[in-house]
Amino acid sequence: MTEKGKLHTGDLYLPGDEEIMAEQLARQEKLYEYNATRPKEQEKRQQLLKEMFAELGEGCYIEPPLHANWAGKFCHFGKQVYANYNLTLVDDTHIYVGDHTMFGPNVVVATAGHPILPSLREQAYQYNASVVIGKNCWIGAGAILLPGVKIGDHTVIGAGSVVTKDIPSGVVAVGNPCRVLREIGPHDAEYYFKEKKIRDCGL
Repeated sequence: MTEKGKLHTGDLYLPGDEEIMAEQLARQEKLYEYNATRPKEQEKRQQLLKEMFAELGEGCYIEPPLHANWAGKFCHFGKQVYANYNLTLVDDTHIYVGDHTMFGPNVVVATAGHPILPSLREQAYQYNASVVIGKNCWIGAGAILLPGVKIGDHTVIGAGSVVTKDIPSGVVAVGNPCRVLREIGPHDAEYYFKEKKIRDCGL
């Protein structure tokens, strides 16, 4: 099997492989073009995203700058996904994001890891594990999602959290390492922020 063939198997491989580097470099050119677009060039941005991403649902919006190893080649975004500035997608293997999910600024979604054994790291070995984010999630500013994690539908990940393990659906989870703080419940149906009541939102 080639080094490129190991991207999605979870096996150790060498990311500096000539074939891998050549394709990444070509895709980085497209990402550079996206990040260089002007604010009024919305149609151009959408077209570039469709060319870069594996899947891109209707109504997705990603604020430049976007950072991604493969310029979104292995990223599967549902519809109405929003990402604020400086989303980093370490997309060496697949990243799945459900409909209506939002990313705060400076979020990192990493699929790539390196072995603990120093002699393997010295040779620059890497492995990849897919990340899955459910629908209607909110990933707070500065959160970091590590390789292989899954986040359930409707969940909120607090700002600055480091997600090292799977997080279930319908919860607020925070911290480093990220842990479930509480379930989303009746209080959230009445208050949107501290003691500010929800009004006139069609609920």
